[in-house]
Amino acid sequence: MTASTVAHAGGSTALSYPETRKLDVIEEQFGVKVADPFRWLEDDVRVNPAVAEWVAGQNQVSRAYLSNLPGRDALKARMKALFDYQRYGLPQKAGGRYFFTKNDGLQNQSPLYYRNGLRGKDRVLIDPNAWAKDAATALDQWEPSPDGKLLAYAIQDGGSDWRTIKVVDVKTGAQLGDEIRWAKFTNIAWVGNEGFLYSRFAEPAKGQEFQALNENQTLYFHRIGTSQAEDIAIYATLDRPKLGHSAQVTHDNRWVVITSSKGTDEKYEITLIPISNGKGKTLPIDQWKPRTLVPGLDHDWQLVEGVGNQLWFITNKDAPKLKIVRVDLGDGEPVFKDVVPERSEPLARAQIVGDRLVLSYLQNATSIAEMTALDGTPLQTISLNSIGTASGFSGKPGDPETFYAFSSFNQPSTIYRFNSLTGKSSIFGRPELSFDPASIAIEQHFYVSKDGTKVPMFIVHKKDLDLSKGAPTLLYAYGGFNVAQLPTFDARRMAWIESGGVFALANIRGGSEYGKAWHDAGRLLNKQNVFDDFIAAGEYLIQQGISAKGKLAIEGRSNGGLLVGAVVNQRPDLFAAGHAAVGVMDMLRFDRFTAGRYWVDDYGYPNKETDFRNLLGYSPYHNIKSGVEYPAMIVTTADTDDRVVPGHSFKYTAALQAANAGPKPHIIRIETRAGHGSGKPTDKLIEEYSDVYGFLAKWTGLELEDDAAK
Repeated sequence: MTASTVAHAGGSTALSYPETRKLDVIEEQFGVKVADPFRWLEDDVRVNPAVAEWVAGQNQVSRAYLSNLPGRDALKARMKALFDYQRYGLPQKAGGRYFFTKNDGLQNQSPLYYRNGLRGKDRVLIDPNAWAKDAATALDQWEPSPDGKLLAYAIQDGGSDWRTIKVVDVKTGAQLGDEIRWAKFTNIAWVGNEGFLYSRFAEPAKGQEFQALNENQTLYFHRIGTSQAEDIAIYATLDRPKLGHSAQVTHDNRWVVITSSKGTDEKYEITLIPISNGKGKTLPIDQWKPRTLVPGLDHDWQLVEGVGNQLWFITNKDAPKLKIVRVDLGDGEPVFKDVVPERSEPLARAQIVGDRLVLSYLQNATSIAEMTALDGTPLQTISLNSIGTASGFSGKPGDPETFYAFSSFNQPSTIYRFNSLTGKSSIFGRPELSFDPASIAIEQHFYVSKDGTKVPMFIVHKKDLDLSKGAPTLLYAYGGFNVAQLPTFDARRMAWIESGGVFALANIRGGSEYGKAWHDAGRLLNKQNVFDDFIAAGEYLIQQGISAKGKLAIEGRSNGGLLVGAVVNQRPDLFAAGHAAVGVMDMLRFDRFTAGRYWVDDYGYPNKETDFRNLLGYSPYHNIKSGVEYPAMIVTTADTDDRVVPGHSFKYTAALQAANAGPKPHIIRIETRAGHGSGKPTDKLIEEYSDVYGFLAKWTGLELEDDAAK
């Protein structure tokens, strides 16, 4: 394989990239000729030997470069120390047993434990660390049966979105013979203790497991003790193959609530199936008759819970920042009634715990929580003490006990037990830390974007950090899919902060921080606002002296990887370095692979002219500027990413390396036996981010402790 050579700044050794073959691929759309010379890199690395050779060559270059970064090993050691703390997942109670994950610190995967009673002994039920030599097989979602005697759980292998569901006997630890394959984007919803509902697609053709479009998702019922071949399809929409379906079952086993959607926008249909006679007895499946509750795909509808013939939902119908409604199903037509009206802060989550509604809101991108009666009467504010993120509060009617987690940039999750009757919290699990949270400053700033919009940004650093000359700064954002970016702990970022860097999180448009309007202002034809917000964040950090020219790095994952690729094309002068992780880089072909078709709600349709022209205007792959000096760039992806297929990152990197884009390195790091991010073992995370942050440290001037000082 021949190579192209680029002298990289800061060293005498030339960095040689593998020569990437170009094809004469030009397609005309709406009168525009679009070149795609690296399309062959879209092929699956397991299927096309030429792509496998390209991956091996690129990894050889990146490994050689990254392994010689000054201070990388010291950064890795600090990350390892910061990961080494005992952490709990949120407990779930069933039949008097408490189920939760717990990691002793550096375990690659978190085992699942249970207790018989709140103060019972912790017993390991499932330990995924023994499932694979490379620790890349992970425990994903899990759900105990209502009586707590069985537990269904999903296995994720190599980071893929495909799941295999199995069942374990809790008391004996024995695996049952039940095994479900080709489940994807699924809940596990128990129907009594007899079996469960799950969502799956048809088995893909051989060689297309990680690239084929996902269509015709179907809901199945699996009865415990039977084979998957005997599972019964209970709901599908073959006339609308793009709809996906997920099922929930109310705690009283009265209703199956099916939520159907076409894309990622919060627009749902709701279908109900009454599955019991109202006296606790489950009806035979041949008597399960679906009925439409909410037709069309017009608004957000999220089930909170059901009690008898009443269901509670979160909805944005006539309430852009969301409200709670109650539906009385009764004997006639359903009657909808507002219970908790919309307010100025967007509603993030709601649960019924005992005879209370527990509500979580976002106030300037930080959590606040409150309780009301089931009719919406305000009862109590739940004290969360500081800037941070509360999650959890799952519960059920009639039981006042629930659990929630609270975390912040300087505080890993503490798990609290909460009683909705008394309003009191007590600690269930608190981590012991290897650093002093009080030594870390957390500030929230507001800056002005290009069009005058005020945007919040969190800034985190050591309190004693000298900012007189600006500090090396890592700026992160996401900006899409109605996903809020909130204050949470990350050991990798803390290693950057403890090394003397600043971490900044910009709450740019496209997320849900301020409700539907904030999301709408950052999607479709408004997508440029997202890039403008991120650029303005970088300019603000430099203008305020927090960072400085040549000291600012940017990072984003998935949709955030697209963000990094787009703003680097638009303002290559502003940034010293960038990390684009598992990014959507070809905006003209994203909808042709796996889950990409869902994203048209945020991005638009490449086959519609108005959307096409908008997408072409910012697509990272198509807008690389030759003859312009680019920041140092590290692209990361994984061979088993079947969410954002790695071809996006492959093509973008090939185009960047082929351009005359200046002397700084433009490399790609390709993980094996890994996917879009979930399920990645701890040791792979530490290895990856010591490479990435070591790279960003070098190009922002962050002085890491040298290896000899460890």
